[in-house]
Amino acid sequence: MDYTGCELCPNMCRIDRTRGEKGVCLMSDKVKVAWSGLHKGEEPPLVGKYGSGMIFFTGCPLHCAYCQNRQISGSDGMNIGYEVSSDELSEMMLSLEEMKASSINLVTGTHFIPSIKDAIIKAKEKGLGLPIVWNSSGYERVEALNEIDDLIDVYLLDCKSLSRNVCSLFCGSKKYADVIIPVMDYIKERHPVTDLDKMSGTILRHLVFPGTIEATKNFLRYFASHYKNNFYLSLMVQFVPPLKNVDFPKMTDDEYDELVELLEELEIDDGFMQDRGDEILWIPDFTKDVPFPPSFASVNPYFLSLKERS
Repeated sequence: MDYTGCELCPNMCRIDRTRGEKGVCLMSDKVKVAWSGLHKGEEPPLVGKYGSGMIFFTGCPLHCAYCQNRQISGSDGMNIGYEVSSDELSEMMLSLEEMKASSINLVTGTHFIPSIKDAIIKAKEKGLGLPIVWNSSGYERVEALNEIDDLIDVYLLDCKSLSRNVCSLFCGSKKYADVIIPVMDYIKERHPVTDLDKMSGTILRHLVFPGTIEATKNFLRYFASHYKNNFYLSLMVQFVPPLKNVDFPKMTDDEYDELVELLEELEIDDGFMQDRGDEILWIPDFTKDVPFPPSFASVNPYFLSLKERS
């Protein structure tokens, strides 16, 4: 697979990105990185002592209405980021290792799979020893994932919803609900065991969208019957809309308790669940050198040098 007649994501735009044509992801064949550095806001096993080594890519095949990373996804037209070659991307990974990152965490890289694959191989040839995390919305093509799967140690995968109605409202496309199950099944087949002590396997994230508690319960039942023996679940309840003029009701104590009880009933034991008391109310600002609160993150000096060059 390459960037000509692009079929890297489920949108199947089939345009020639090498000629500057842009599809739903809004990107040409030139990789753009929006930010790189250490980040402590991921699930604990991925963070380690110093943080997960993040590389946020610009553009996205799935433009969710309430994306927290809308400055870089293209949802608001900003497309913040800096073009890098495969060699520079590999050096960025090596720089994260020098910063004592616990892993290389690739965020929304679907539309750049050929270049990312090349960069990982080059970095490993230069001595990169960190596990590779594929941090994804789940809006993937199995055929494209197959191109890079052998290089991935941990999948940090969203399952936003299995409801077409919920996906239509919150995920940019009702098609998401049709795409995500084949992707999860593929990853289950290729990575059937999760052992986070060895940094291998899958963490499946699910964010509870406002007013969709029943859809979340349906997801949890499906997870329990299909994946609980293979994946770790990360259940997130802190929905923060990035648009100030949109007001959603917060999850109630009763709703939270219902989810806790259902997890116990379904015997979903392995994973993580946000506490409603965790006030994670900030939205990253990618116009800054460090988009996150200082206690959460520190910038990759190699990325900063590329940014200053641009």
